[in-house]
Amino acid sequence: MSEEPSRLTMLQFARRIAVQQVEQIDRWIAAEEQREAERAAGAAQRAAAEPQWTIGLTQDGHPEEVHAPDCTMAGQRQQRTATVDQAREALVQGVAACQFCRPDTELGLL
Repeated sequence: MSEEPSRLTMLQFARRIAVQQVEQIDRWIAAEEQREAERAAGAAQRAAAEPQWTIGLTQDGHPEEVHAPDCTMAGQRQQRTATVDQAREALVQGVAACQFCRPDTELGLL
């Protein structure tokens, strides 16, 4: 005849299983944190590598003209950098496109 395990033995077994499950969940959490950190680093790297468009400003700070990243006509006047989406939005909103670098053509708005 086999002896039934005691209640204490069964509880200790259940505890070992629970501990193993918690350790597995901790490994999953660590792996997901690593993936998120890598995604964030990749996004930051892509943002840094993305060429910066320029929006020339009037003296009172209003957008006047959009320039492509390599445009030499942006000049020394007041300006701010912009992402591709911000440059596209400015052009759609009626800000003029530089006549030399033609950002509207480069962004596919013409």
